[in-house]
Amino acid sequence: MTDDVKSPRSRTPILEAAIEWIIYTSRWLMAPVYLGLIAALGILIITFFRELYLQAPQIMAMDETDIILLVLTLVDLSLAGNLVLIILFSGYENFVSKMDAAKGDPDRPEWMGTLDFSGLKIKLIASIVAISGIHLLKIFMNISQYTEQQLLWYTIIHLTFIFSGVAVAAMDWLEEKAHEVSARNKH
Repeated sequence: MTDDVKSPRSRTPILEAAIEWIIYTSRWLMAPVYLGLIAALGILIITFFRELYLQAPQIMAMDETDIILLVLTLVDLSLAGNLVLIILFSGYENFVSKMDAAKGDPDRPEWMGTLDFSGLKIKLIASIVAISGIHLLKIFMNISQYTEQQLLWYTIIHLTFIFSGVAVAAMDWLEEKAHEVSARNKH
C-alpha cells in the first residue's frame, strides 16, 4: 500500500464538509442579537438619565427614603447595564469571534477573553441576584405599598435566584473536581 492512498477516515465527504461549514458559520447568526444588546444598553442609559433628569429637581424636597430609592434605582440600572456588557462581550467572544479591536487596548477589561461559559454563568447569576436584591430592598423601603402576599412572593423569587446561583456554582465546582480526578487517574 502506498502513502498516496488516503484511508476512508481521512477523507471528508463533500456533503459532510458542507454541513460542518454551515454549522460552523451559523454562529454569525448571533451577531444581530449582540447588536440588539447594544441597543438595549442604549435604552438603559436613556432610562438612567431620564430618571436622574426627572428626580434631580426634586432632590431638595426629598426625604431620606426617597433619595435612597433614587440611588437604588440608579444602581439597579447600572448593574443591569453591566450585565448586558458581560453577556455582550463574553457571548460574542465565546460563541462568535474574538474581538481583534480590543487587542492591545490598555483599557481592555482583564476578564475579556478569559471568561469561559462557566464563568459567564456565575457572573450572570451573581448579577441577577444583585439586581433582585436591590429590587427587593426598594420594595422593603416602600413596604406599606405592598400586601403581605406580594412581599412573600418577592422574597421567594429572590431566594430562588440565590438558590439557583448556589446550585450553578456547586455544579461547576463538582464538574471541576471531576475533571481533576479524571486527569489524576490518567497519569
